[in-house]
Amino acid sequence: MAQSLELLLIQFLMPDNDARRQAEEQIKRLAKDPQVVPALVQHLRTAKTPNVRQLAAVLLRKKITGHWAKLSLQLKQLVKQSLIESITMEHSPPVRRASANVVSIIAKYAVPAGEWPDLLPFLFQCSQSAQEDHREVALILFSSLTETIGNSFRPHFADLQALLLKCLQDETSNRVRVAALKAVGSFLEFTNDGPEVVKFREFIPSILNVSRQCLASGEEDVAVIAFEIFDELIESPAPLLGESVKSIVQFALEVCSSQNLESNTRHQAIQIISWLAKYKSNSLKKHKLVIPILQVMCPLLAESTDGDEDDDLAPDRAAAEVIDTMALNLPKHVFPTILEFASLSSQNANPKFREAAVTALGVISEGCLELMKNKLEPVLHIVLGALRDPEQMVRGAASFALGQFAEHLQPEIVSHYESVLPCILNALEDTSDEVKEKSYYALAAFCENMGEEILPFLDPLMGRLLAALQNSPRNLQETCMSAIGSVAAAAEQAFLPYAERVLELMKNFMVLTNDEDLRSRARATELVGIVAMSVGRTRMEPILPPFIEAAIAGFKLEFSELREYTHGFFSNIAEILAVGFAQYLPHVVPLAFASCNLDDGSAVDIDESDDENINGFGGVSSDDEAHDEPRVRNISIRTGVLDEKAAATQALGLFAEHTKSSYAPYLEESLKILVRHSGYFHEDVRLQAIMALKHILTVAQAIYQSQNEGPAKIKEVLDTVMNIYIKTMTEDDDKEVVAQACMSIADIIKEYGYMAIEQYMPRLVDATLVLLREESACQQTESDDDIDDDDTKHDEELMDAVSDLLPAFAKSMGSHFAPIFAKLFDPLMKFARFSRPPQDRTMVVACLAEVAQDMGPPIAGYVDRVMPTILKELASSEATNRRNAAFCVGEMCKNGGESTLKYYSDILRGLHPLFGESEPDNAVRDNAAGAVARMIMVHPESIPLNQVLPVFLKVLPLKEDHEESMAVYSCVSTLVLSSNPQILALVPELVNLFAQVVVSPEETSEVKAQVGRAFSHLISLYVGKLWDLKEVHLYQVIGPAASSAFSIFPVWRHCLSSSFTIS
Repeated sequence: MAQSLELLLIQFLMPDNDARRQAEEQIKRLAKDPQVVPALVQHLRTAKTPNVRQLAAVLLRKKITGHWAKLSLQLKQLVKQSLIESITMEHSPPVRRASANVVSIIAKYAVPAGEWPDLLPFLFQCSQSAQEDHREVALILFSSLTETIGNSFRPHFADLQALLLKCLQDETSNRVRVAALKAVGSFLEFTNDGPEVVKFREFIPSILNVSRQCLASGEEDVAVIAFEIFDELIESPAPLLGESVKSIVQFALEVCSSQNLESNTRHQAIQIISWLAKYKSNSLKKHKLVIPILQVMCPLLAESTDGDEDDDLAPDRAAAEVIDTMALNLPKHVFPTILEFASLSSQNANPKFREAAVTALGVISEGCLELMKNKLEPVLHIVLGALRDPEQMVRGAASFALGQFAEHLQPEIVSHYESVLPCILNALEDTSDEVKEKSYYALAAFCENMGEEILPFLDPLMGRLLAALQNSPRNLQETCMSAIGSVAAAAEQAFLPYAERVLELMKNFMVLTNDEDLRSRARATELVGIVAMSVGRTRMEPILPPFIEAAIAGFKLEFSELREYTHGFFSNIAEILAVGFAQYLPHVVPLAFASCNLDDGSAVDIDESDDENINGFGGVSSDDEAHDEPRVRNISIRTGVLDEKAAATQALGLFAEHTKSSYAPYLEESLKILVRHSGYFHEDVRLQAIMALKHILTVAQAIYQSQNEGPAKIKEVLDTVMNIYIKTMTEDDDKEVVAQACMSIADIIKEYGYMAIEQYMPRLVDATLVLLREESACQQTESDDDIDDDDTKHDEELMDAVSDLLPAFAKSMGSHFAPIFAKLFDPLMKFARFSRPPQDRTMVVACLAEVAQDMGPPIAGYVDRVMPTILKELASSEATNRRNAAFCVGEMCKNGGESTLKYYSDILRGLHPLFGESEPDNAVRDNAAGAVARMIMVHPESIPLNQVLPVFLKVLPLKEDHEESMAVYSCVSTLVLSSNPQILALVPELVNLFAQVVVSPEETSEVKAQVGRAFSHLISLYVGKLWDLKEVHLYQVIGPAASSAFSIFPVWRHCLSSSFTIS
């Protein structure tokens, strides 16, 4: 075999494709015989040309696994010995590396079985050889062996680390230093969870030195290995960086600033900064690195890119990602520097810097949203000025930034509509299609949260948008349709005059079938659903059939985005038609099922750039699937399919919610899909499943309640849903999904009551505790830094939903909630520390208020522990905090019993400023009035009514928070009905107040009836008496509307016939 194999190996290397193909077929046939192993070993050692020796090693690596167990001990020994000789005596580096790869494969089986005890001693000996080649190949082998026998190195780990550090510092050989660098990367990847990895902190200076040398000698591909190592160190939960973070950042900034380096190298350096910002943000702050990083990243935003350059590697894009990440993690430290950069650069003569100025502001708007909301005037001045810039690139960036503001700076940004919308209107007329497209995006995002404020702009907006829709290229038509959708949603019924024209145009788009037009068809389908929601069922139902037919027909076109938007369209139509949508269920539910059951379509890019592909060496298959599994370098998912699945999952829930019992035929299959999707790998699909499960439960209740086996079936569905929700709370790693599970549980408790969820309470309480302690899967951070309270951001998405569970428990259990609240109290109060963000503190105060309201007297045991916090919050600079504190203090006094009396003076002092002109927020004033009302109701004797009542009545009637009406007007009415002398001294104010309450469209009939009774009592006390000096007739004081409202009371009718007057 040896002789014929040698000829075949030579033939395999020939340039003649036919000859190579014939040789490959012959080699495949011979390779099935175990005797191919000694033959290949012979050629590895004796073939005259390095290419043949290398090919022999590559083929040996591919076939050794299948034959190893069949070889005799003697032959195994020969193979091992020959490979060692090849490693130590071979002159060709590629042959040595190929031989090392074979050693790695054999070691996988031989070392654990005790068949190669001298391998590791040989490698240690080899790594300390005087010969550079030996040291290099030993390090190469150490690298590859971590993949196959990594555990065998554990007893020798300390020795290995010392060896690697020594080789990194090898003064005589760059090749050895490079091999050591690669070996460090391999070992780190293998050991990144072990405590021994901390030792690698000592390696960082040497790694940096080797990388700098590689960059100086043009070996950028080797230098980037350092960044891969730093990546491992950064992501490790162990505290590996220490003081070295400064030198890593310095090196990374040097690299990313060097325009003479390759884009990929610079990108890797920028990526390291991004990882540090994400995982070690406090280290950056501690070592004062935030500003130095931003001073490099901001100018990178202005760097011109080569037209041929990969956009994903472009420095300006990568720098924007770093700034975004830093803003999300260190907003307080990022915002001032960015605002300063933007202010200066917006005046720069270089348009790239003016573009960078507004790009930077747009990029940080999500992370720095709270800070930006307080500085909207100067920020908008820069961006709106850039919208008028002579350079297209600047105007485009300004439109993008405005879209980002509209997305993230709600609701404050909308209050600037008078200055923003005219600028966007002008930008819609821009000569550049790119600026127009970004302006449509900005308009869509801005209008999404508007209401009636849009009405003055509706006609000019729709004039421009309808013209653009008919005269623009496809890509602009698509963004234009998105903008029209946002305008329609904001305008609601006011959109009616434009609806017919828009719908007529959409008919043309919804019949397009060419591939390049299907995205436009998708947008059109979405827009029809939005317009339908705006104009309502009465207008839409008669004209719907052709649109529904076109939407169903679109499913045959095999375009995922079209199917996604069509599911959204059907969801909207289901909402406006309600049970009337049942006629369409047989057509649309199977389509949603089909989308839910689609193959995920994961797409994986494979890196097969190993040496066997040289000259086509990869033609022979490998026996070692485990080893030869290609290295995955990038995993990408067909997001279109994901979005389609998410939309279809949402649709199932909405179909069920709106068609109620008509959904019965699809209930069982829908539940199966939603259970499956609740554990789906992507959070978007899980989120929709969690939301839809609640609707399915509601429908199951409606369908099964009248059946004999109904209770058991409802219980089965409830079990399924609650088990998923409770598991999600602690195990799901996405905050939005967990928050939705919490909100759904709160809704179920409110709708079904305590008896329905009693059996789940122990697990629910445990899960709530885990979330309050921030120990759930979605609350785990990769950072090894201690988080400072003053840098903690309020987790609005998650913690507001978690804190809402406590009032839901209290409402369903009343005073029986007390022992559970005792467990939850301390973890909750952690969020009320004064060092926490204001939003955290007010979340706690609001939660306490609602718990006190529903748990009742047991709250008394917590008064002393919470009152100092509540009193501080009354003086907060944030209106929401003052408002919640006022509400909370009222509920504490109402339900806290005698334990609150000692705080009455402090409470009244804290509330007093909220009644004055210095308080700008009407809702705060209303809640303060509610608090005083509750205090008077429970302990009137402890209130100086002669001082309090004039101030109290002066702020009435309530202006904004009419949920306080019952408490406030009950208090006033009770005092009047009891003929309290302090309130009877204020009759003119009372009459005026009662008159305003009875004609208010905001107040309920119950409140008005109560006020009417008090008014009747007041009148009955003074019928026939004159009080005034000015002889003002009572009818004139209260006006005709109030007089008419009061006329149901006989005493008032009597007064009208008298000359009753007041002062």
